[in-house]
Amino acid sequence: MKVAVIGIGEMGFPMAGFLKKAGHDVAVFDIDSSRMATAAEHGFEIAANLKELAGKAEIFIAVVNTDQQSIDVTEVISANAAKGSIIVISATNNPLTMRDLGKLCATRGIGFIDSPVVYGASGAKKGTLLCLVGGETDVIEKARPVLMAYSRDVMHVGPIGSGQLAKACNNLLHWVHCVSNYETLLLAKRWGIDAQRMREVLLKCPAYNGTLDRWDTTKFTWQEKDMDVTMDLAQLAGLMLPMAGLTDQLVKTLKAKNVSELLYGAECDYMGVHVMPLTAEEGGLA
Repeated sequence: MKVAVIGIGEMGFPMAGFLKKAGHDVAVFDIDSSRMATAAEHGFEIAANLKELAGKAEIFIAVVNTDQQSIDVTEVISANAAKGSIIVISATNNPLTMRDLGKLCATRGIGFIDSPVVYGASGAKKGTLLCLVGGETDVIEKARPVLMAYSRDVMHVGPIGSGQLAKACNNLLHWVHCVSNYETLLLAKRWGIDAQRMREVLLKCPAYNGTLDRWDTTKFTWQEKDMDVTMDLAQLAGLMLPMAGLTDQLVKTLKAKNVSELLYGAECDYMGVHVMPLTAEEGGLA
């Protein structure tokens, strides 16, 4: 199929590579000229702008950063692509944004699905992402062979916006685990037990979680954006989610550097407090 990828950064570029490897004709666009140059060197068809790109494909995959970028891409592509084309939003956005964009595309004869992915940059590089998809079954099935080029599976969650809701639920658990994992290993470290060793132990216990397993690769890049979506959805639905609210605040204090120091350093910091292991003389276990 003729496929276009909008946004060829850390996620979009390897996704485009797997699409090409699967035999699809792939055109790309990015506002970053250096990324475009790299894509040209790797044999991808280049478009000068979104309007030009709209004439080069039948399925358009947006791998952008913000809701506004998804809006901008959808407005231009839906206004210029052939009827029956499909726009796929692989960015992490608000479900309500997807609902509005789906309505816009419907008025223009363009298919629309939201298909955010999980397993991050490592999944993109390996071609093992998981697509969480919202939309009409027939549109999703038409796009499925394309999505499977870079994915382990394509899971249809429900109507348009449901993919983003599933991603928000995944993200909430991920950031809750980030906080709970940190505090758990901090307790071990304070009492003189190596935090990395405790992590290895917990990975074999019922307390296992995927975040703990991939702890070294968590970059703490999007936690504020992710939690903003969660808290907005809770507010609009009239839900009280106290753990989510607390996580929203606590996860803002964590960076990848904190996790590295916790696991592999002699000392670490949490919420402005410098933590050192208790010595045997102080009552520690080590």
